[in-house]
Amino acid sequence: MTKRSILLGVIICCSVAVSAQPDRWQQRVKYTMDVNMDVNTNRFTGSQTLVYTNNSPDTLFKVFYHLYWNAFQPGSMMDNRSRELGKITYGRHGNEVQDWDPRVKDRILNLKPDEIGYDTVLSLTMNGVAQPFRIEETIMEVELTRPILPHSSVTFAMKFEAQVPLQIRRSGRDNPNTGVRYSMSQWYPKMCEYDYEGWHPTPYVAREFYGVWGDYDVTISIDKKYLVAGTGYLENAAQVGYGYEEPGTRVVRPAGEKLVWHLVAPNVHDFMWAADPEYHHLVRRIPGGPTINVVYKNKDHDPQQDAAWNTLADAAVIVLPYIEKTFGKYPWKQYSFVHGGDGGMEYPMATLLAGPSLGGAFHEWMHSWYQGMLGTNESMYAWMDEGFTSYAEHRVTAYYHREMSRLHPDEQHWKDLVAEDEAQEPVDHGVAYSQYFALVSMHLEEPLTTHADHFNTNLAYSIGSYFKGEMFLEQLGYIVSDSVRDRILHEYYRQWRFKHPNASDFVRVAEKVSGVKLDWYKEYWISTTKTIDYGIDSLWEEGGKAKIRLKMVGYMPMPLDVVMTYRDGTKEMAYIPQYIMFGSKPVEDPSIPRTTFEPWKWTSPTYTFELNHRLTDIKVVEIDPSQRMADVDRRNNKLELNW
Repeated sequence: MTKRSILLGVIICCSVAVSAQPDRWQQRVKYTMDVNMDVNTNRFTGSQTLVYTNNSPDTLFKVFYHLYWNAFQPGSMMDNRSRELGKITYGRHGNEVQDWDPRVKDRILNLKPDEIGYDTVLSLTMNGVAQPFRIEETIMEVELTRPILPHSSVTFAMKFEAQVPLQIRRSGRDNPNTGVRYSMSQWYPKMCEYDYEGWHPTPYVAREFYGVWGDYDVTISIDKKYLVAGTGYLENAAQVGYGYEEPGTRVVRPAGEKLVWHLVAPNVHDFMWAADPEYHHLVRRIPGGPTINVVYKNKDHDPQQDAAWNTLADAAVIVLPYIEKTFGKYPWKQYSFVHGGDGGMEYPMATLLAGPSLGGAFHEWMHSWYQGMLGTNESMYAWMDEGFTSYAEHRVTAYYHREMSRLHPDEQHWKDLVAEDEAQEPVDHGVAYSQYFALVSMHLEEPLTTHADHFNTNLAYSIGSYFKGEMFLEQLGYIVSDSVRDRILHEYYRQWRFKHPNASDFVRVAEKVSGVKLDWYKEYWISTTKTIDYGIDSLWEEGGKAKIRLKMVGYMPMPLDVVMTYRDGTKEMAYIPQYIMFGSKPVEDPSIPRTTFEPWKWTSPTYTFELNHRLTDIKVVEIDPSQRMADVDRRNNKLELNW
């Protein structure tokens, strides 16, 4: 039986109404690109044929392209924004830091003419007819001579040239830290996305991307000493070699100074490649699964670096079954971890990594689900991409530690890591919570509905999109139970992959699977900066029964788990649903008896419940002992009674 059949069986058994995949139209692209790279001038010329299919009900009178590398010029929006954010400082006691991205700072301002980046469009036609276009820095606007009708296709043909910028942000050349020659991301004129909200010609200021799914056929001509890695399947591996050929294949390279790499990538929304003459290539072939490529440069010839990259390759093989079981099947036939970029940055079928950190590698790979397949608009829903990916990263990391402890039972290192994971059950999301609490205390938090480029500070964006987004899923487990949350993630993947879902789409899936209303949760957690703060107000006894009064101090309502520990060592949970849930979560821990009380109406500042115990029987009362609820002041969550 397939994983899909098993999943459907589980959902049906749980009486969840399963609908077909939502019918949201998607535009479609088919790129054919031919690139000729000059490694001496760091420039290339290119031709692009783009078959664009308008699956929308709208007539399109213009189109937009991204020209990302024009950001790497003095005075650009990216340059100005970085320098302005650098004027903001926060911290105390002499530890103030500037808010700008330390990789960018004011470096763009100081680029020389041969260090800047640019994308120059030399010509553009549609169905053979020249089209007028206007370039405004990183966006090209094309006023079409004839509109593109609904449910029709047109062919754009373009000639372009580009200069690879000095490595500053994500893409570029000659990174001094990695030594990698070329990290070729956001390198080609790319059609902007048009969806149910219209065009998205988002200037390249700082954040991430939104693209049209389609098929890529890319030919790269480059000095034959260079090994290329990135998105796509290598069609001419027998003429290229470098470890891409099938075992036992005799590689026959053509004569000449250059080598042609022919790569194809199906159903992706971007295409990245990297190249270096000193790359090493590791291959792991998973039976019935994708081929794992690890391509790295060891500029210092450090044996520990070789070992670390080999560990990464082996780790990918170990964690893939867990990833697919927990989050859904990986649909492509390969994935490549490529040394390059300026940190970690995800692309379809590949990622750029500044080093062999397993946490970074797991994070970027999990983007294949939340950016590669689900593909939310990252400008508007960065928390759904980065936050969900961070959540998945920590679960995958914990699984890896458990597996390594099982495979190496005598190694104390793995035992310690597993013990650390178990101390943070179910998974260590503690960093996310602590970072969020710090942001709240600094009064810098902004609603997660803020456009990614429009946050007032990098700090608010980073903590919000990564950590508060991660907490959205962990806290959802508190509201509906962890097991139901996991079913929600499966159903979300099943219904919305390759569909560009938004926040409301996710919430509707969550409501259908859980059977409770959750629109209020999105409203408070995502659209506001209201915080959660509950406390124990008072205890007393009436008629031989203990009464406990709770108080709502913060402005965000939540259901509550309140656990009483009695003097005889037994425990009992008082479960208080939130009224606007119109439902309740299932019992999570059958070993602790649970009583479900009447829902708390958020308009009431206090709530009182009664126990069938004398007051003096109670030893400890605690709100949310799992600490999955993001209560900003936990000092009033626990009361210990010393009778």
